Amino acid sequence: MRDRSLTVGVFSPSVLLRVARAAGLLDRHGLAVVEVPVSSSTDQFRGLFDGDLDAAFTSPDNVIAYRFVRDNPLGRTGDARILTALDRGLGLAVYARPGSTGADTLHGTAVGVDVPDSGFAFGLYAVLESLGLKAPVIGVPAAGTSGIGASAGDGDYEIRSLGATPRRLTALLDGRCAATVLGAGSDLRAEAAGAVRLAGIAEVCGPYLGTVLTAVGPVRAQAAHALSSALAQTSRLIVSRVLDPLVLQETRAALDLPADLAARYAARLSDPAEGLVPDGVADRAALETVLGLRLRHRPGDGSLGTALDPARGLLDPQAC
Repeated sequence: MRDRSLTVGVFSPSVLLRVARAAGLLDRHGLAVVEVPVSSSTDQFRGLFDGDLDAAFTSPDNVIAYRFVRDNPLGRTGDARILTALDRGLGLAVYARPGSTGADTLHGTAVGVDVPDSGFAFGLYAVLESLGLKAPVIGVPAAGTSGIGASAGDGDYEIRSLGATPRRLTALLDGRCAATVLGAGSDLRAEAAGAVRLAGIAEVCGPYLGTVLTAVGPVRAQAAHALSSALAQTSRLIVSRVLDPLVLQETRAALDLPADLAARYAARLSDPAEGLVPDGVADRAALETVLGLRLRHRPGDGSLGTALDPARGLLDPQAC
C-alpha cells in the first residue's frame, strides 16, 4: 500500500502515535505521519485552517471554539470536526509552583494558561473555584501582560497566556506563573521538581476528554480516517497491556523521562478514568463536561447549547 503522508500538529510528543509507528500499525494503514510541534492552540488552528497541518491532536474544546465561536483568538471559524477521542486527560491537573502550601497562596498571583478562553483554562478555573478562588473576568488585559488576560481586581488571581503545556511547565518552574494546568507527562516533571498538585480536572468536573484527533473539512477528515483507525487499534493494544515493553520504551524516548516517571506515565495510559479511549468514541457525558465548562466560564457562548447535536457537525460522520 502506498504511504499517505499526514502532517499532524501536537502540543507535546505523542506516545500513542509513536507506539502506533513502532508497532507497525501506521505502516499497516499505509501512513507516513509527521509530528509538528505547535506553540499554542491558536497556532495549531491557524495551521489547520491554512492547510499547513492535515490534522491535530487537541482539546475537544478547541474544536468547539474554532467551529462555532466567532470571537475565538483567530477571529474566524471553519469546518473543524472531531474524528476520534484519544485520551481522558492523562493526569491533567492544576499544579502550584514549588514551595506552595496550597491554593490560598495563589491570591494576587499570576496563573498560566494556553489562552484564557480555552478548555484547559476553563478546567483550571473550575478547579481553583472548588478550592475557594474566584476566577477573573475573561477578556480584560492583565496588568503587565500582553494578550488576553484579566486584572486581579476582577478575581483572586491574574491570567497569563503562556502557550502550550511544555511552555507552561517551564513558566511554572522559573517563576513566571504561580499555578497552571499540566498533563501528558509535564505533570510528572512538575512533581519531580517540587510542584504541588492541587486537584485533577476530572476529579472536580466529572467525565472528561483531554485529547481528540481533529481535521478541518471533509477532504482532510477523510484522509485522516486511516490514522483514527490506527490510533484506536493501538489504544486497545496498550490498554490490554500486550505492548508494555514497547510502551515504556517509547514513553522514555518521546518524553525524555527517567525510568520511574516513564513507568508511571505508561501505566496511566491504561487507566480507565484518565487514560486512553480504546474504542475512540467521544462519549456524550465527557463532551457535556467540556461544553459545560465553556458555557459556565463564557456565558456569552449560550448559542452553543446545541453544539453536541449531530446536525451541527462537531463529530465527523465517520467518527468512532
